[in-house]
Formats: sequence, structure tokens, C-alpha cells
Amino acid sequence: MGLGVVFGDIGTSPLYALRECLHHAGFRAGVDGHEMVYGPISLMFWSLTIMVSLKYLGILSRATAQGEGGMFALLSLLRSRKKALDPQQTAVIVLIVLFGAALLYADGMITPAISVLSAVEGLKQLHESIPQTVVMYLSIGILLGLFMVQRHGTARIGVAFGPIMVVWFLALASTGLYRVIEHPEVITALSPHWGISYLLHHGQHGIVIMGMVLLAVTGCEALYADIGHFGAPPLKRAWFLLAYPALVLNYLGQGALVITDPAAVEHPFFRVVPQGLLAPMIILATAATIIASQAMITGVYSLTQQAVQLGYLPRLRIIHTNPDVRGQIYMPQVNFLLMVACISLVLTFQTSTNLAAAYGLSVSMEMLLTSILLFMVARRIWGWPFWRIAPMVLLFILLEAGYVAGSLTKLMQGAWFPLLTAAGIWIVMKTWTDGRAILFQALQRGRLPVQHLIDEIKNDRITRVPGTGVFMSATAEGLPLALLHHLKHNKALHQQVVLLTVRFEGEPYVCAEERVEVNEFHTNFYRVMLRYGFSESPNVFHDLIEALRERTKVKRAGVTFYQSREVLLPNGPGKMAAWRKELFVTLSRMSRPATGYFELPPRQVIELGIQLEV
Repeated sequence: MGLGVVFGDIGTSPLYALRECLHHAGFRAGVDGHEMVYGPISLMFWSLTIMVSLKYLGILSRATAQGEGGMFALLSLLRSRKKALDPQQTAVIVLIVLFGAALLYADGMITPAISVLSAVEGLKQLHESIPQTVVMYLSIGILLGLFMVQRHGTARIGVAFGPIMVVWFLALASTGLYRVIEHPEVITALSPHWGISYLLHHGQHGIVIMGMVLLAVTGCEALYADIGHFGAPPLKRAWFLLAYPALVLNYLGQGALVITDPAAVEHPFFRVVPQGLLAPMIILATAATIIASQAMITGVYSLTQQAVQLGYLPRLRIIHTNPDVRGQIYMPQVNFLLMVACISLVLTFQTSTNLAAAYGLSVSMEMLLTSILLFMVARRIWGWPFWRIAPMVLLFILLEAGYVAGSLTKLMQGAWFPLLTAAGIWIVMKTWTDGRAILFQALQRGRLPVQHLIDEIKNDRITRVPGTGVFMSATAEGLPLALLHHLKHNKALHQQVVLLTVRFEGEPYVCAEERVEVNEFHTNFYRVMLRYGFSESPNVFHDLIEALRERTKVKRAGVTFYQSREVLLPNGPGKMAAWRKELFVTLSRMSRPATGYFELPPRQVIELGIQLEV
């Protein structure tokens, strides 16, 4: 399954990467094709070698937080050591990480659309008369089916991911090798001098090609984000023993065919395949692109869950499709938005060639941001000397700057889409973060100390009723507003009272010994703190009962949860632009209550409405 999840995006790049490079290089029949073909192949080979083999699997695979990778893992690493960053630096790093995460959302919208569209376009190699509209609507049908099955979980179909991708990579290798044997001198394209010569002799046009070369390494960030599911050693074996040689052979095979038959440039991937095997290859390519799309969709779910639990996005509905498998979740709202975005992209851009212009900018910018964070981790966390890390990071940044520059040349042709999408998502995350800080200040203004209520209880001034009342609190200080409003209106309090705070830490996982903290203020009056990592799925009800069971008798059916439901008004003293306040209020209305997010029994939950000005 790891082959499909981790290398699915990179593994399906041969469908369109070299074709787009050759189209933008102006390759056609009747010209000396060696430099125009060998140059891009050389650049793609060294991009795979430097970016995937060296950067992501060689160095970044070590930059994990408790084995987890991704943007938030890098942030966790930088925060793990005290004094590694001052508050101002931390604020800047958080902004970089949020923008990097927003870029991955843009990537998650484009990847399924371009992958499926490029595979289905292979049908035109069987019958040239097939109109593009048929290809479009068939692609949309496949995407609709893919998003519709998400609610059932991927555990069952995931079992088939690995074998299908093994067959896919073997097919890439064998078809490529078949053409390389016909034209063995194409192997010289692996020499770096072809790529360097191409860039030097084509000037500004060389920058455009770099934007297309990037298509060969899209999926690196997904590889790094998913490293925690499989571990670095298995991924390295899969890459170096199968995926890497298969990709190189296929690109060489496509180049060999185009040199000998320039007309094949229209779709070199499918022209490499012998005619009798074309139909099975189209089916296999479609299956591989569906797997690559599934991997990206799952990655977006995981990223969203982490962002929600770190407080960068409002709480959304999360359905655990398989409680026995970590990370098997389904998010209906995210799934719907992704589906609409993918279908809209297919309808707008219509062909994979047009969509390739929009693809790449989000990936290249995310790579660049990752290199900057990698340098900081190596220097401040690992303690590497400057001379050891600087040359490598400089090499990465030079390549990635070329990718970004090449992608920006296509800004008007479609590269605006990922940039605009990422900017919009970044604004949402920044507004939610700032709004929560303002809301926290508003809640603190009306908060009373716990001792105030304890004194009232000791003096028998409060009527007690049987049962256990659990009052949700965003902070472990003072009395929650839900308790104060309950007491004000009902004039009574449960025999057992629990002030419950669920906190998500800045690390992926929290060990069992640090999960629970219980403080007893008075007989049958407790404050419970439950801690979880940002990659964990909390089991709040179970952990709460277990924490209380050691101190008092508590029945699950006798517990009532109380949660304040804030009705926000944007005319408060908070220092935020009026339009951002309106956006925060809208996001707050969309956000699930904490009791619903933690999947507490709905018949044991009471919500109390509270008006607050922010």
C-alpha cells in the first residue's frame, strides 16, 4: 500500500511530464532533437536524484517529530527545544508553515484532476475520433465515483493499492526498456551536461522548461507527509529498488521513441507502449491515477485534522471509517469541497496540457519553504555546522527557485489558481487563529476563580443534585462560562463536578503517562486535563471515565456534558479588520461544538448559548 500512497503522484508523472517539456521546448519533426530531448530528460533525472533521493529520502526523512513528517512536524521540531526560536521568530515560522499547508490544499485539488484526465486521454490513442468532451465527462465520472466512495473508507480497497502500483512500476520499466534497447544512445541523456547546456543556451526559455521539469517530482511533499505511516527504511527500499529505476527507464524510453519517431511527441507515454498492449495500459494508468488521487485526498484529510487540532481551522466533522487502522478518516465537508474543485478544474481547463500550466506553482513554493525550514532544523535542532548543511540547502533552493520561476511564467495560463487558492486558505487559517485569540481574551474577562465556587459549596449555599456534570472548558484556569450560566439559571449543581479541558499539544503523539492530569479541588469536584497529539484521534469519553474511576464511582450513563455555544457579535473591541471579524463569525458558526467534535453521546450533552462581542 505504501507504493500507492507515497509514490502514487510521482509515479504517474510520466503520463504528462516529458510531453509537456517537449511541447514547451518546441520539439518537432525536422529539427535536431538531441538537445531538445536530452536536455529535459537530464534535468528530470537529476531533479529526481537531488530532490527525492537526496533531499526528501536522504535528509528530510530524519526531520520527523515522533516519526511524523510534514509542515506541522517541522514546526513541532523547531518548537521542541527551548530557546531554539524567540517569540518573533516563532510567529514568522508559523506563518510560513500555514502558507505551506495552504499550498498543499491547492496541490490536492489539482493532482486528482490532472492525473485522471491525462490517463483517460489515452483513449484518443486508440481512436483519434474520440472528442475531448467525452474524455472530460468520463474523467468527471471517475472523479465523482472516487469521491463518493470516500465515506466507506479506504481500508478494503487499500489492500489492492500495493500490488497495482507494483504492476504499474514494472510496466513503466519494461515499456521504457523496450524503447531504450531500440535506441541505446539515449542513456547518455543522464549526463548532467545536457541539462546544464540546455539551460545555458536557451536563456529565458530554459526557465519555462524548469516549470515543466517540476512535473516529474510533484508528490515529494506528500511523500514527506506520509513518512510516518510506513517509516523511512521501507520507503527508501521501495524508491531505490523499484520506483526510481522504473521512472528513469520510462523517461529514457519516451525520449528514445521521440528521437526516432518525432510524431510520437503528441503523447509519448502511450506511444511507447506496443499497440497490442495499449488498451490494458490505459486501464492500468487509470487505476494508478485513481490510487495517486486517493493518496492525495487522504493526505488532505490528515492535514485538515492536524490543522483543526492545532487550532488553525474550525472544528469539522471527522468520521473514523476504521477504528483499528490509524489515520482512516473521512471528512464530508472537505471531501465535498475537493470534489467540486476537481470537477471545476476539469471543466475549466478541459485538457491535461492546459491543466499542466496550473500545476506546479503550489508544489514548487512548498518545496522552497520546506528547504528554508530544513536549514533552520539542521542548524538549531540538530546542531549541524554551517558548512555541512548550507551547500546542500543552496543546491535545493537553486533548483526550487528555477521551478518557481518557471511556474510563474504560466501565471496567466492557469498558475494563478493554486496561488489564489493557497492565499485564500491562508487568510482563513490566519483569521481563525487571530479570532480565537480575541475570543479567548473575551472569555477571560468574565472568568471567576475556582476557589470562589468552592467556598460557596463548603458553606452549603448551593443545592446539589445526583449525577455527574462535566463542564467543557477551553482553558485550565478559572470557572467555565457554561458552569456559571448553568448555575445561574438552574440554581443547582451536580453531586460530582468535573471541569474538563482537552488540549492538543504541538507534537504528533502524547504518551499514556502524560495523557491525563487530575486535580481535586474539593470532595467530588475535579479538574481533568486530557492531552493529545495533533496526529491523534481523541477518545475523550473513555479517557475521562478511566481517569475518574480511580478516584470516584462514576457511571457512564449518569454523566451529563455541558458546553457553551458562543454567539459571536463582530462589534467588540478586538483588534482585527471588520471584514476579518465577519469571516471569523461565519467560520465560528460552521465550527462543530467541542462535544460533537469529540463524539460524545448526544443524549448526554447540553449546550448553553452565550453572546460575546469580539
